[in-house]
Amino acid sequence: MNKLAVLEKINSQMRAVLAKEAELAGDPNDTSVGFEQMRVNYTLGRAFWNEGGPEMAAVCDTVFEVAGKEVAARIYYPTEEAVSAWDAKRGAIPAIVYAHGGGWVVGNLETHDRICRTLSRNSAAIVVAVDYHLAPEAKFPQPIIEVAEVAQRLHEKGAAFGIDGEALGIAGDSGGAHIALATTMYLRERKGEGSLIKSLLLFYGWFGLADSPSKRLLGGPWDGLTEKDWEFYLCLAFEDPDAALADPLANLFLNDLTRNMPACYIAAAKLDPLLDDSALLATICKENGVPCRYEVFEGVIHAFLHYTRMLDAANDALLHAATFYREALGLPDLIR
Repeated sequence: MNKLAVLEKINSQMRAVLAKEAELAGDPNDTSVGFEQMRVNYTLGRAFWNEGGPEMAAVCDTVFEVAGKEVAARIYYPTEEAVSAWDAKRGAIPAIVYAHGGGWVVGNLETHDRICRTLSRNSAAIVVAVDYHLAPEAKFPQPIIEVAEVAQRLHEKGAAFGIDGEALGIAGDSGGAHIALATTMYLRERKGEGSLIKSLLLFYGWFGLADSPSKRLLGGPWDGLTEKDWEFYLCLAFEDPDAALADPLANLFLNDLTRNMPACYIAAAKLDPLLDDSALLATICKENGVPCRYEVFEGVIHAFLHYTRMLDAANDALLHAATFYREALGLPDLIR
């Protein structure tokens, strides 16, 4: 009720993407099939969009031990040219920890492979994608703790991977953007590591709003974010979704976001029901002197970052985020 006619407002490239999605087998956003089948559909549905990503100097899979559990991760080393340049300049390479999206319920290292490759290529940094355990098997806040522990390990012992532990950023899309900001708050508030993360790259995340104009006006089967879909994710991710809104690791607006914050790149989609979460976070940052770049990409919907094969906005967002990361850390531009 009262929804905007989103499919009449998307741009021509986004329309072409949705047409291609309709050709592919299965609906990656259909929550009615249950989370187990949805994971299969989501992985299959993302396979086409991950083909042909940038070539890396190396891609290595590894495992971190976190609280008695094995957490898989994939380490993307940028282009050979960039690696050689870093070796000549400082030896160790700056790094970005990446938390994938998927509503805390779906997604893995494969579904976000091209995003991570592109971010690594654009930033000339190492990207460490964390395959955190998913809900409902791993309820909140386990994914946050896992990503935070990996980041802390890289800060302390990143040299083992050729990583400069003093030059860490953290990024994520959708539910992964929530995990990225929550990880930063967890490290600051519970671990006393307020300066560990130097930059945040947040793509169309949910940060705590229970209701908003964008939630009322937007969301549908085209993005898998109807009210019923949203309830599906929250009920699987949190033991008690209502109680979670009182927890500062879930509702991130309960934290003091005016102090001791890393520089923030915030990307939003104009036709995304989560738009107002990004807008509010950006306003808080800008009004309180937190270095911030906020971009709203016109004519696109939630999860647009996946579509770099066909969508200029996806490529622009990843390039702008990478540039922001380098500038926030005062890193040289090694991109050719």
